[in-house]
Amino acid sequence: MTRTFIALEMNDAQQRHLTELIRQVALSLPSIRWVNPTGIHLTLAFLGELDEGGVARAIEATEEAARHVKPFAYHMTNVGAFGSLRTPRVIWMGIEESSGSLQRLHRALNHELRERRFEVDRRPFSPHLTLARVKAPLSPEEQANLQDLLAGKQQKLAHADAYEMRSLYVMKSELKAGGAQYTCLRECPLGN
Repeated sequence: MTRTFIALEMNDAQQRHLTELIRQVALSLPSIRWVNPTGIHLTLAFLGELDEGGVARAIEATEEAARHVKPFAYHMTNVGAFGSLRTPRVIWMGIEESSGSLQRLHRALNHELRERRFEVDRRPFSPHLTLARVKAPLSPEEQANLQDLLAGKQQKLAHADAYEMRSLYVMKSELKAGGAQYTCLRECPLGN
């Protein structure tokens, strides 16, 4: 069985920006488990444990969805958190894309997955990059530091450069002692 998800991967420039961001803020939030920037991605669908046939169907659905959307540009925007300030669960970087291509890609992917009998998440799509997971309540000092981070006071968080998304990826996730390890099972170029 293969733990499988479909995602957009970050390029080297994005990973450098995220590495610098995490380096700048990690010292003021020491109890938070920051994600390795090389593993940061934008998940469009998490499919869970799939057998060989399920992985093949997921690849087929992803290839078909990718054909319907041309490459597109997007920006990294604000930093946010899921959960309360005292007990956040996830710290994330928002993604902004003005042409509607990312939403179209997400809808096309969900359609193709449903056609192949996959369960898809019905919640509204909120594109984001997970930067950290929080396992324990924050100290009052860390809560104040997180509030500063979310308000954008510590440094320029958003990156003005636009990045181009050219491919959708079917990924394998293996849970290891040092965190999840991701392997690309198939790259599906957009607009082909």
